[in-house]
Amino acid sequence: MQGSSDGQHDISSHPSRFINREMSWLDFNQRVIEEAENRRHPLLERLRFLSISASNLDEFFSVRVAGLVGQVREGLTTPSVDGKTPAQQLAEVRRKSSRLFETQQDVWRKLRHELAQSGIHLHRPENLSEADIAYLDAVFEKEIFPILTPLAVDPSHPVPFIPNLGMALVLRLKDEARPDEPMDALILLPQQVNRFMRLPGDMSGKASCTADIRFVLLEDVIRTHIDRLFPGMRVLASGVLRVIRDSDVEFEDEAEDLVLSYETALKQRRRGVGVHLAFDASLPSCLREEFAEKLGSPPDEVLVEQAMIGVVDVKQMIVSDRPELQFPAFKPRFPQRIRDYDGDCFAAILGKDIVVHHPFESFDVVVQFLNQAAADPNVVAIKQTLYRTSRDSPIVRALIAAAESGKSVTAMVELRARFDEEANIRLSRELEAAGVQVVFGFSNLKTHAKMSLVVRWEGNQMRSYAHFGTGNYHPITARIYTDLSFFTCDPRLAGDAAQLFNFMTGYAKPKDVHDIAFAPLTLRKTLLKLIADEIDHAKAGRPARIWLKMNSLVDPELIDALYAASHAGVKIIGVIRGMCCLRPGVPGLSDHIEIRSMVGRFLEHSRIFAFGNGHRMPCQKNKVYISSADWMPRNMDRRVEAMVPIYDPTVHAQVLGQVAALGMKDTLQSWTLQPGGSWRRVPPGKKPFSAHHYFMHNPSLSGRGSMRHEGTDKEAPRRRKKPGAPL
Repeated sequence: MQGSSDGQHDISSHPSRFINREMSWLDFNQRVIEEAENRRHPLLERLRFLSISASNLDEFFSVRVAGLVGQVREGLTTPSVDGKTPAQQLAEVRRKSSRLFETQQDVWRKLRHELAQSGIHLHRPENLSEADIAYLDAVFEKEIFPILTPLAVDPSHPVPFIPNLGMALVLRLKDEARPDEPMDALILLPQQVNRFMRLPGDMSGKASCTADIRFVLLEDVIRTHIDRLFPGMRVLASGVLRVIRDSDVEFEDEAEDLVLSYETALKQRRRGVGVHLAFDASLPSCLREEFAEKLGSPPDEVLVEQAMIGVVDVKQMIVSDRPELQFPAFKPRFPQRIRDYDGDCFAAILGKDIVVHHPFESFDVVVQFLNQAAADPNVVAIKQTLYRTSRDSPIVRALIAAAESGKSVTAMVELRARFDEEANIRLSRELEAAGVQVVFGFSNLKTHAKMSLVVRWEGNQMRSYAHFGTGNYHPITARIYTDLSFFTCDPRLAGDAAQLFNFMTGYAKPKDVHDIAFAPLTLRKTLLKLIADEIDHAKAGRPARIWLKMNSLVDPELIDALYAASHAGVKIIGVIRGMCCLRPGVPGLSDHIEIRSMVGRFLEHSRIFAFGNGHRMPCQKNKVYISSADWMPRNMDRRVEAMVPIYDPTVHAQVLGQVAALGMKDTLQSWTLQPGGSWRRVPPGKKPFSAHHYFMHNPSLSGRGSMRHEGTDKEAPRRRKKPGAPL
């Protein structure tokens, strides 16, 4: 779509209408880093934000930068949608990421100082007491020395392989017996030992009112014991290096055994091509250059860290015995409506649809739904998608219990969930051993939809209960990701879910899916039609509004459709947590589009798409959908995704008038995207408002109670008028 429906507005001719997706992602990580400096957060939570930003950059380099490096090495010149070749993008990425790395180092220096003021110290060995040294000597001998391997590096002994995200202590040593022949060596830092080693309480013998928390780095402990690894040698220079490698995995689409093919590919991941090499500044430049050359890293792939190499590891300093330096403990609510039915999920859902807002409402509801299905003798079949889940997943245990009790159980397991592939291979074998029918889906499409379907005898008829989610069936991430779990027994939606499961397992294109839009067949055209309808409303003089909430807005065709809608007068507000390639507020292009981003205690993850349908927002006549899909080409064209309409009035009011509307009103953890591509923090205003704080302390509409009388749905809009006033 390149213009309005009448063709009068040629959007494709507008220069720079897209923001580069790699730059946008780095901007998102800049917002994360800045939360590490946000003094509204407790000190250890700021440290956590710093660690998260480092983890994000690690993944960005091992996935996105690695892809650009590969394209450049292959000589590819195809430009991105914003007109930049791979080489141009790579150069910009390296410049911008270099500034991010510098910011991380500055933030770490400040946080380290504040941590020390709060009684949490990172010590150098030379500053420790004799008692501390004796303690470390004992730990080194018992727990560290046995797993270290000193490795000489010379023409006969090349630099050993360092795995992805691996670290090594680089040494230049002098043998007292041969003083004119210095030797280079490496010691790989073992991942089995915490890098931040905590010392026991104050061992100086001095009385203290408060017990300081003290750490020392693993590499420093190893340095002080070099004589045990290289007897008779003296250290001339030392420092740490860290390697990031291409983590992409390739497998044979037509492999006879998909699991075995994937296991082979995963073993190769650790040996991916290096794309980023970091040294700490204590290592002399001559050694840095020497080892960079030996590792095959050109100068533009090498970074020198001045304060801390491997910033991701600072999360090991977040200790449970300093709760005053962390967010106050928060216990998710369990929906009262299900309690009203004595915990019977089926009875509660039969009474009325319900949406559960994680993490403010407990993921235990989802687990209880499947556990009840597994134990219920009236349940005959369960179908479930699994993209990411925890190591000891209660979801998997419920499916196994159901299969062992004789129920028909089908699990759609996605092997290509990046960095969770090995876990998914393991759980698929556990499921198959219990009698679950495990399906791996399409070879060329990831199964990303989040769905459960339970088929149950009730009296003399079958009834289906469906769960649709915006997030993964993962009880751990459900504590920190904001997502929606929608439960319904609406025959239209449950019937569509059954058809979609048949599509995933049997590859047959469904002909009678009416309410749910799904990728890769109908989602894109449905969204384009919904946007076009808003354009028609605007042209007819009716209210025209679009509200969007998602993680990423990247797809060029959908962005152009939003530009066309803006040109027609449609008011558009998007809350986009991460990447956004749309430029808002550009005269003649996106005058009526506002883009916000929320970064706070919880990671925004739910996807909500709402369309005015000729009415002001929010109101019951708006069209509201929840989805597993972001607006990216991969979600529209290369994944199985679902977009589910919300019909129930109370659920509709909760999703639109609470979750979506209050996210747009947040002033304490939100940013706005400027036309030039920069992000500006939203000023708190006279009445600062935190959406996360609101949801932590206020019950949801659909979870309040079981009553289905007319007053419930009539009162819902009145209850939400204040927080969700028309925007």
